Amino acid sequence: MIRILVVDDQHLVRMGLRMLFEQTQDIRIEGEADNGAEAVRLAERLTPDVVLMDLRMPGMDGITATRRIMAARPATRVVALTTFDDDDHLYPVLAAGACGFLVKDTPPAELLEAVRRAADGESPFSRDALDRLVAQALHTRAAPVTPEDLPVPGITPREREVLGLLGVGLSNKEIADRLHLGVTTVKTHVAGLMAKTGRDNRIRLAVLAVLTGITAD
Repeated sequence: MIRILVVDDQHLVRMGLRMLFEQTQDIRIEGEADNGAEAVRLAERLTPDVVLMDLRMPGMDGITATRRIMAARPATRVVALTTFDDDDHLYPVLAAGACGFLVKDTPPAELLEAVRRAADGESPFSRDALDRLVAQALHTRAAPVTPEDLPVPGITPREREVLGLLGVGLSNKEIADRLHLGVTTVKTHVAGLMAKTGRDNRIRLAVLAVLTGITAD
């Protein structure tokens, strides 16, 4: 059973998520919070596996709440819930320790799968939000990135394939099926890519893949 904490200042959003998760057999809402301070208190008391975290809330925002939850319980998986005007919060919430981010209008089936992936140690993200991260990265660079700029002289052909599939948001299982590999082998390749590129999570690897044009069809 995946135990989750839902954090959003809008009652209708929380109610909709509760109705969605109540239809599943493997996900249970342990608690709800409408502000960051309450989220921190509940995360400490309930020890959820996954926290769905709104970013903009009165009082303590989602970024600060994420940072405090991760400081107290590093094993907790925080997935940020974003809107299309939250671009400035995406990198900060990743830096605070969030493992992924979803736009609030993510289709229900994708949201459920994202929660499962987060609980399994992966970094789910909405592709349109990733595109906004890439746009930010391009805006802050003096020159465009090319594949030749990759700081990974030791990257193998297989790692390059894995990186390309990360760039389109595939899970470890989906990458394993696409490349006819075991899931454990894919995890090893992802860990190797993180070590070689200095990117500390899958989302930063995905951004790198898009920036350099190393993405699969």
